[in-house]
Amino acid sequence: MSDRISRRTMLRSGLAAAAGISGLGAAAEIARRYGLIPPDHGGLYGIGETLTYGSHRVLMATHSMAREFSRQEISTIAPVNGDPPDSDEYQQLLAREFSAWRLVVDGLVTKPASFSLQDLRRLPPQSQITHQACEEGWSFIAEWTGLPLSTLLDLVQARPEARWVVFYPFDEFWDSIDMAEARHPQTLLAYGMNGGDLPAGHGAPLRLRVPRQLGYKSIKYLSRITLVDSLDRVENGKGSLSPDIGYSWYAGI
Repeated sequence: MSDRISRRTMLRSGLAAAAGISGLGAAAEIARRYGLIPPDHGGLYGIGETLTYGSHRVLMATHSMAREFSRQEISTIAPVNGDPPDSDEYQQLLAREFSAWRLVVDGLVTKPASFSLQDLRRLPPQSQITHQACEEGWSFIAEWTGLPLSTLLDLVQARPEARWVVFYPFDEFWDSIDMAEARHPQTLLAYGMNGGDLPAGHGAPLRLRVPRQLGYKSIKYLSRITLVDSLDRVENGKGSLSPDIGYSWYAGI
């Protein structure tokens, strides 16, 4: 433990000193050396993205927790951003209350599998009352019920070389998170909201909840989860659709 603390202290000091004295470029080089480079590190804002992600990971990779609220603080209105997917596949699943839906989990896992909604509900549930902050300026507090993503990763036996978890929904807004975020105790696969089933507008049948990041990282309408060792060959190579539409891959708050 003392070795990990010393390493974290060294990295924190190195990133801060490099950014303050030698410039962002030197800080980015330290981040690269220790594998703290986000997948969208290229382009005009790449150095800043790297410094933000690297600093957050050094300071808050596992120990920081998003604030949790009481039931009395649950918002009376929970805004919906966008409509559910209009594809025939999704609409047919919705019409049948997702009885035929399966979540595929594959990639760098020892036991690839697919799970029905009933399979997931049979696993020990976890609930959290957390704040969802939208990048557009609105927010709400809700109770989310599901299973920790780490539980699923253990069931399929994530392989040691897996570094990123990629989420594919029924719409185009795919995304990914690193293993530190995936293993965080508050990162949830939610199938329930405010004591009931997850509504279609909020991502039914299953959505990701990443309460330590802005709302667009909490991908809705999940269909498949894939573990990879590199994001370079996944879709646009930037870890998410977000950089293509003007947002950062890492959305830590």
